[in-house]
Amino acid sequence: MPVNGLVKGVLSGNRRDLARLISLIEDEDADATKALSQLYKHTGKAHIIGVTGPPGSGKSSLVTKLTTEFRSRDKTIGIVCVDPSSPFTGGALLGDRIRMQEHSLDKEVYVRSMGTRGHLGGLARATSDAVRAIDAFGKDIIFVETVGAGQSEVEVINIAHTVIVTDMPGSGDDIQAIKAGIMEIADIFVVNKMDLSGAERKVTEIEVMLDIDPRERDWRPPVLLTNSRSGEGVAELAEKILEHLQFLKDSGLLEQKGLKRSRDELQELMRYKLTRELYQKLEGQPEYEAAIKKIATRKDDPYSVAERLIAEFLFSESR
Repeated sequence: MPVNGLVKGVLSGNRRDLARLISLIEDEDADATKALSQLYKHTGKAHIIGVTGPPGSGKSSLVTKLTTEFRSRDKTIGIVCVDPSSPFTGGALLGDRIRMQEHSLDKEVYVRSMGTRGHLGGLARATSDAVRAIDAFGKDIIFVETVGAGQSEVEVINIAHTVIVTDMPGSGDDIQAIKAGIMEIADIFVVNKMDLSGAERKVTEIEVMLDIDPRERDWRPPVLLTNSRSGEGVAELAEKILEHLQFLKDSGLLEQKGLKRSRDELQELMRYKLTRELYQKLEGQPEYEAAIKKIATRKDDPYSVAERLIAEFLFSESR
């Protein structure tokens, strides 16, 4: 399909065209870049909510209940579930057909699973572009659910306006839970599975962590109890999410986040394109292979070689 037709399809609400575009994004197809370039001016309207936390803390079921809650308020929803990749196909091991079954017939809910394809940080490299495509598609709220691998989940803060960190009673080492990293990115803490023993204790532990945090906060992350099976506490969580968005708007932080995200995305895109072009130019070149052998035999070092190769690449590009 021509790029213009794909763009028109996404803007007109054609789910198949959106799915096709996200597949092109994952495959790093040149048409995806062209389409996203045209769609960019139609983005920036969705409230992006990151949901992260350790495996088994009920992230998917919580997103499902939040979707139900926001649909009752006439909000349209997009969901990106980032899963571990199959080592054979590169695809997500857990597909969206398994998840969110109760919303599968709702045309106002769009769910997409993405494999990490080896990318660290809890997100697929294409996640940001997929979120942008769903934003252009017209969804009011977009949930981004990370892999759930623990401390490496911090990349979600670069995409989301509001970050929810989930935990649960009896989740293991409490010292590990309060380490820097994943616990520092939360705008809202959720202790899920509140029916289990130790839920109140877990809330207290997180509150203590917030009390001893030396950073000054204009927004103190609330700590909420939920049961994503029964839905208990989910309405209160939805209210806090909306309250946080209003705080971002009133404080000017929403605009600051937008500027930072734009800067980070531009830098990442330039880094990616320059790196890809450099590799394409060097791959298979006798000089490149010879340099690798010299590094392996300790006749040269990777630091010096990298500097020389980059300098030569930049010099040749400037001529």
